[in-house]
Amino acid sequence: MDTVNSAVETLLQGTNTLFILLGAIMVFAMHAGFAFLEVGTVRNKNQVNALIKIMTDFAVSCLCYFFIGYLIAYDTTFYASAAELSANNGYDLVKFFFLMTFAAAIPAIVSGGIAERARFYPFLIASGLIVGFVYPFFEGIIWNGNYGFQAWLEASFGAGFHDFAGSIVVHGMGGWLALVAVVLLGSRNGRYKNGKLNAFAPSNIPFLALGAWILSIGWFGFNVMSAQTVDGISGLVAANSLMAMVGGILTAMWFGKNDPGFIHNGPLAGLVAVCAGSDVMHPIGSLVVGGIAGWLFVWLFTVMQNKIKVDDVLGVWPLHGVCGAWGAIAAGIFGTEALGGLGGVSLVSQLIGTALGIVIAIVGGIIVYGGVKKLAGLRLSEEEEYKGADLSIHKIGSMNSDDI
Repeated sequence: MDTVNSAVETLLQGTNTLFILLGAIMVFAMHAGFAFLEVGTVRNKNQVNALIKIMTDFAVSCLCYFFIGYLIAYDTTFYASAAELSANNGYDLVKFFFLMTFAAAIPAIVSGGIAERARFYPFLIASGLIVGFVYPFFEGIIWNGNYGFQAWLEASFGAGFHDFAGSIVVHGMGGWLALVAVVLLGSRNGRYKNGKLNAFAPSNIPFLALGAWILSIGWFGFNVMSAQTVDGISGLVAANSLMAMVGGILTAMWFGKNDPGFIHNGPLAGLVAVCAGSDVMHPIGSLVVGGIAGWLFVWLFTVMQNKIKVDDVLGVWPLHGVCGAWGAIAAGIFGTEALGGLGGVSLVSQLIGTALGIVIAIVGGIIVYGGVKKLAGLRLSEEEEYKGADLSIHKIGSMNSDDI
């Protein structure tokens, strides 16, 4: 009997490791989506830079999270022997891989906002600082119960802050950090002439669409695999993700007046919003949440570019920052039993947790990006920006002829 129990336990451990590994691979693949979404949106002279930023930010994020960030968030290091680390089929290592892909999404989100005029190495350093210190500080508070914040919310309002897959922990954090970076950078040269918006059309709609598709598909690993073990998997999460995605597409199509940029960001807006409550909401509630997110993105992106005149190239603040905040708050509304959800959520806790995430992102962004700006500078020179980041930084364009 003991032999059978041991075999079953070994099988379960191996299955859990494989489950979260597949999730890590799916979220890792989403970074290609971030890359192509940015490549298709920026002008031709900045496409190489978009690709390079996502790749190098991922590498720096991995190292900073491995040596610093994971310790801050979960009080865990990887300095034990390989024999110890490989216990339980190496589940703890693969869990790190999975959560690291979440952490690396932060600079990938920021990258889209600062595109076309950001210096390379200063922002690479800033990405390391964000992933090493700012993000894991908030991640640990919400997902590991650090500093007693969640316990206080539960004791005071009946439930802690609920963010199943990172509407505010990941996306909100990235979006609000990006807003700080964008404001500190200023608008691209020529973006506004005589106070009026000068349209910079996307360079490649097929690439933009490819990025949106890759992100949308990978998101089912982002959300569903956030259960982290096989026994926690729920088809409800998948169905809610699907419905929110569809809601975002349709409202972005309608309010965006068939604009392909809006339509392909619509599913992302819905998926950002549903992350927090995807495990507790009803699919119809998720459809509403995603639909509102799609409308929010279109409306705020338009206001941002035309009225406020904040040059957020991919609209990452409305997409990730605002839709992430909306999703976290919506979990406290549509996750209630009264609206068909599973319950166990508190709207007050959702509001407080969302506000805390925004404050940490803004303060952390001011410290990191403001410090780097003062010490090294954040922006390309006017001449470098005119030539484009591809030639100025990487010395090669995205399309080159081999004719002699």
